[in-house]
Amino acid sequence: MFRPCQHLDSFLAVFYFFSMFARAGCLSRVAWTGCRRMGNFTSSTPLSSTSCVQYVREIVSQNCVVIFSKTTCPYCKMAKNVFNEIGATYKVIELDEHNDGRRLQEALAQMTGARTVPRVFINGNCIGGGSDTKQLHQQGRLLPLIKQCGPCCAESSSDGSGSGQSAK
Repeated sequence: MFRPCQHLDSFLAVFYFFSMFARAGCLSRVAWTGCRRMGNFTSSTPLSSTSCVQYVREIVSQNCVVIFSKTTCPYCKMAKNVFNEIGATYKVIELDEHNDGRRLQEALAQMTGARTVPRVFINGNCIGGGSDTKQLHQQGRLLPLIKQCGPCCAESSSDGSGSGQSAK
């Protein structure tokens, strides 16, 4: 049976849907890629979960120390500070600034058994998060792990702040 308000109900549903995206600041991107909150950029061809696992493995295999991080996370800052303190070179992947950050975090969960950040890798092995990194350092076990990687990773920067590099 036809209801006189049926078209109005449909219009209001569509209007509500678009107003949600407008409030999130994504209205201009809705028609093309959908609204993704994580990451500053949208991609029309997001990485598949297999590609994300492959990407993580590639980054980890090419760098002695890798920190998968988020810019606002205090535990991520803690982990980076530990490496800065000892002057170690490390690679940072800021998931909240990466196009496929959410998918990468899911891949990390699949690979390491934990979804939380930071996920810190040394010499291809996940050592855990920020607290784990700090604890290893306090126990004197972090630097020997880094030295196993080779001379490139144990080099100190001239200002003592480490040389974390962010990848997008």
